[in-house]
Parts: sequence; structure tokens; C-alpha cells
Amino acid sequence: MIWARLPLSLLSPAGPRARLSILIFHRVLPERDPLFPTEVDKGDFERICGWLGSMFNVLPLDQAVTRLAAGSLPERAACITFDDGYADNRTQALPILQRHGLPATFYIATGFLDGGRMWNDTVIESVRRTRQSKLDLRPLGLDGLERFDMATTDLRRTAIETIIRRIKHIRPVERLAHTESIAELAQAELPTDLMMSSAQVREMRQGGMQIGVHTVSHPILATLSADEARREIADCRQTLETLLGERVAHFAYPNGKPGQDYIDDSVRIVRELGFDSAVCTQWGAARQGTDRYQLPRFSPWDSTQPRFGLRMMGNLWKS
Repeated sequence: MIWARLPLSLLSPAGPRARLSILIFHRVLPERDPLFPTEVDKGDFERICGWLGSMFNVLPLDQAVTRLAAGSLPERAACITFDDGYADNRTQALPILQRHGLPATFYIATGFLDGGRMWNDTVIESVRRTRQSKLDLRPLGLDGLERFDMATTDLRRTAIETIIRRIKHIRPVERLAHTESIAELAQAELPTDLMMSSAQVREMRQGGMQIGVHTVSHPILATLSADEARREIADCRQTLETLLGERVAHFAYPNGKPGQDYIDDSVRIVRELGFDSAVCTQWGAARQGTDRYQLPRFSPWDSTQPRFGLRMMGNLWKS
């Protein structure tokens, strides 16, 4: 996509005026998921990596953060990041990244390693796998969660979205209790292999990827006390550093919306713990003066290269 390089270079030049585009991903599915047909699968990711390699200079995150502060980034600078620590990051994403020669950073929620499951996936898989024609969640006693029709894929998707939206910002202990109750009510057998194992995290690092901190249990930090938030972040870091035998220096806020999912206290804690950077999910691109503890991230999910390039340009233009 040679035509895109000139406008991208104008929007993201080398040196002190550079802008850093950081892309965010979560999963790379082995095949299309009927419940979530817009989720990235391996074919999508293969294409995206090809586009990124042709349009951008993709850097390891640690180098990019250092060079952004120093005003020495190359033109069209970009980073690739993944949140949460799904097993398909190892089985699907890593081989594709290696084929394209692209580095990436993977932020791991350590509480789900080795057979764990994130709360939202408990909801998703409970609804996906239940054999009941209607899933009755009235016993939970939560407004908006009643009886959900399971007759079609679209109805199941609507149920998942409603449930997740309703319990997303509940305190972690209560949220976990509710998701366990949902699994019991669904009477479904749930998977235990969605997230990476400790061995797979080591393999990612040995494969040339960087590993970052994403808390232990993926809480909404804004709902926690300062002490609780600090423990979530510091304990995750300690687990990863013990696992890898090296310093782990980069952090991603769970969910990551400024002022909603994390607050000023969250940023202060990350800074005090001595991280080199932290990323959020505010759209945009980072400039030399951007707070390195609130670096924006963006990802277009376009299915064609021209639209992908144009949306990346739009994100740079608005930054």
C-alpha cells in the first residue's frame, strides 16, 4: 500500500514531531465465531499484519516509548499490543507475528493463567453452551437480568451483551459471585483452556515478544481502594517477574477508559511502582509530550486495506 506512506509520513513524521500509533487486540480466533462474527480471526490478523508491515515501522514497545520521549521515533511509528493473555495469542497470533517479523507486547492478567477463565468469558460460554431454551437469571436479583430466549444466535448474543453491560462495573468479588451463579443456572460445561498457561507465557517471551502487566483479576481499578488497586498491579508484576526471571516494566489498565475504568489514583500508583509506561484504550496517537502513563491505543477492524489505512490516518489526524 505504497500510496498510504506519504500521507502517513506527513501525519506521523520522524523526530520530535512524531506520533506513535499503538494498536490494541485481545484475541485471534482460529476460525470465525458465529456469536461474534466481527472478532479478529487468524485470516484477519494475517492480513492486518501484512498491512502494518507495508505501511508502518512497527517497533517493540519499550523502544518506542524511549524514542518517543527522546524525539527520535522513525516516521510512521507503530506498536502492536494484546490484552488479557488468551491462549490463542500463543497458538494463533505468535506464529503470524513471527512470519511477518513484527514485535508485540502482551499484557497478562495473571489470575487466569493455567486453567482460569475471565468473568466475561464465563458469561459468554455459559450462554453459548447452555442447552436450555430460556436462561432465567431472575434468581440473581439484578435489575435488567430476567429470562433470556436462547432460540437463535442473535438472541444469545443480545443476552451476553446485556449481562456483561449490567455486571461489568460491579466490584470484583460480587461480579465473580454473579458469574458463577450464571454458570450454575446455565448448567453448561465451561472450557478451562481459554487463557495461556505459564509455559505459554514463557514461550511468548522466548519467541521475541514483550510481556506486560494487566493486574491479577482484571478489575475496574476505579471501583477499588488505592490499597486494593496497588495489590492487583504489584502482585501481577511479581508473578510475571518470577515466571520470566526479568523485570516487567509496562502496564495496561483493564478496560482502560480514562475517568471511567481508571482514575488519577490509578495513574499515581502505576507511576509510584516504577513502570516505564502504561497504556489505556482512549483512541488517538501519542506525541512527545503525551503522559507515558496514559498512552492512547486504537485499532480499526476494517476488512480492506484502503479502509484500514484511511482509518489509521484519521486516528493520527485527530491526535
